[in-house]
Amino acid sequence: MPDTLPPLRLTGANILRDGMMQRRSLSFAEGRITRGPFPEVDLAGYMVMPGIIDLQLGPLAQPADIARLDADCAAGGVTTALAAVEWGWQSPRHAPDTAEAVLAAIQAARPGLLADIRAAITTESRLVGEGARLIDAATRHRPAMVVFADSLHDLHEMRRTAPGAFAAHASAIGTTADALSQAVDAAAQRTREMPRHLCRLADAFDTLGLMYGSRADPDGETRERHQMIGARVAVFPATRQAAAAARAMMSPVLLRAADAMPGSGGAGMLAAGLGDALASDAARPLLVQAVWAAVDAGLLTLPRAWAMISERPAEILRLADRGRLDPGLRADLTVVNAATRDVEATISGGRLVYVAGDAARRFAAAALPLRIAAE
Repeated sequence: MPDTLPPLRLTGANILRDGMMQRRSLSFAEGRITRGPFPEVDLAGYMVMPGIIDLQLGPLAQPADIARLDADCAAGGVTTALAAVEWGWQSPRHAPDTAEAVLAAIQAARPGLLADIRAAITTESRLVGEGARLIDAATRHRPAMVVFADSLHDLHEMRRTAPGAFAAHASAIGTTADALSQAVDAAAQRTREMPRHLCRLADAFDTLGLMYGSRADPDGETRERHQMIGARVAVFPATRQAAAAARAMMSPVLLRAADAMPGSGGAGMLAAGLGDALASDAARPLLVQAVWAAVDAGLLTLPRAWAMISERPAEILRLADRGRLDPGLRADLTVVNAATRDVEATISGGRLVYVAGDAARRFAAAALPLRIAAE
C-alpha cells in the first residue's frame, strides 16, 4: 500500500480545470486538492487530468483476479472503477455462489487497493428464482450499480446458426455445449415470469437507494420498458435506436470504448451526441485511446472527451468528491505525457500508485520520500 504523498504543487503542466486546458499549478495535501506554496514537482510537457472513472471494467470472475485488475487500473490512470460481478445462469462461473464470493472479496480488499474499486452486479433478467437472494446480496454488499442483462436471444441464435461458436462459448465459460443448451431452454421457459421479477428487484433497489440500469438493449422499446421500472442507466445499447430512446428519456448512456473507435457503430453514436460516458469493458488501454480518437476526429474537444471518462461518470455515480480538479475534492490525478499521450503517473486519493517514464524522474528529482506501488 503506497503512502499518501506529502503536500505538493505540480507546476508547468497543462491542467484540465473549469472545462478548459490551462497552464497553471495544482496543489494537494492529505489526499485532497487544495491551495498552497508546497514543494514543487516540475511537470512541464505533461497534462494533468482528473483521475479516470471506469464504470464497467469488465467481468471479475474470481477473487484472485482483484489484485491484477487493481494494478491494471493504476497503470492506466484509473482511480475509480466498477468491476462487473456476473449473477447469471449460463455456467457455474456466473452462478450466485460465485458472485457472492467475489462480492465479499471486493468488499474485504477495498481498503488496501490502489484504485477505488467497487462492485457492479450484472444480473441475468431470467434468473427469476434467485431474486430474494440477489436482494439480500445487494443489501449486504452495497454494489455501486446493478445492471439487468438478457443474453437468451443471442445465445439462442448462436446455437441455431453457429453451433461451433456456441460450443466454443460454452468451453470459454467453463461448461459444455449440452449443459449450456439445457440452460438456454430453461431460461426461455421463464419469459412470462421475467417482468414481475424485474419489478420486484426494482422496488427493492429503490428502497436500498441503489442505482440500476440495463445492458445491451436491442431497441428503443426495450430501453423504454427498463426506463419505466427505474433502470435508468443504458449500458452499451446495442443500437442507435436504443441509445436515442435513452437520451430522449434523459437517461445516461454508456458507450464501450472499443465501440467508440473510428469505424465502429459506437463511433456513430458518439458523433450523434448519444453517449454520456465511455467505459473500458475489460479493454482498459482503449479508454484513453478512444478519447484521443474522438479528439483527432474532431468529434469532441479534449476537455469534453476527457469528461466522458471522469466528470460524467462521477455524476452518474453521484460521487460529488471526484471527477474534477477543484479544491476540496479527492486528489485523483492522471498524468499524461503530452508528446506520447501515454499515462505516466496515477495519483489516487493523494497516493502515487503508478509512475513510469520521465515522470518517474520528475518525481524522484523532488527528493520525496516515495513508496509507490508500480513503476
